[in-house]
Amino acid sequence: MIKNIALGTFLLISGFFFGQNTTMSAAESKAFVSKVSSETRNIKTLQSDFTQTKKMDFLDKSIVTYGKMSLKSPNTLSWKYTKPYQYSIIFKDNKIFINDQGKKSSVDAKSKTFEKINKLIVGSSNGQMFNDPEFSVSYFKNTNYNIAKFTPKSAQLLKYIKQIELQFPKDESTVSQVNMTEASGDTTNIVFKNTKINAPISASEFSL
Repeated sequence: MIKNIALGTFLLISGFFFGQNTTMSAAESKAFVSKVSSETRNIKTLQSDFTQTKKMDFLDKSIVTYGKMSLKSPNTLSWKYTKPYQYSIIFKDNKIFINDQGKKSSVDAKSKTFEKINKLIVGSSNGQMFNDPEFSVSYFKNTNYNIAKFTPKSAQLLKYIKQIELQFPKDESTVSQVNMTEASGDTTNIVFKNTKINAPISASEFSL
């Protein structure tokens, strides 16, 4: 359950784009990665509202939730769902803290899976995700977005994640949408809006 929730909130960003994608040339992908890595290197904090849509094979309707994501460098991350229910997940000090509508718990995040989830979420905001040796990355573009698709190499991650797609608006270096396809075929999409970079974040955002 916790793994599914953590993966569903992941990543640290989503939605399908139905336009025509074309593969970037080697020169284009190199320039794109260099630009994103350079421009996100100085991000210390990141805040964004999000809408998450989860599609599951056994449900006729998608599950839509709303909330706020807060990130503080180097590796403190908060996901707080506000509608239609209240649920918080905080990655901090190698632990995952959970508040499920008032029921609080914590999980050791030093396991391979949780450590990787946390690393990928943070990496998606600072450009370091492109350098993760456990993923192969392919790059695409269309009229509105530059797109990076990550496919796990790790057998452990492949048990949960089939592919993660990050969408960057043209001329921007932070992710605005993410599409994750799980091994089961279920998809999780997160769309970010009202993003604030390097704005002060209250300590209460990272506590339950």
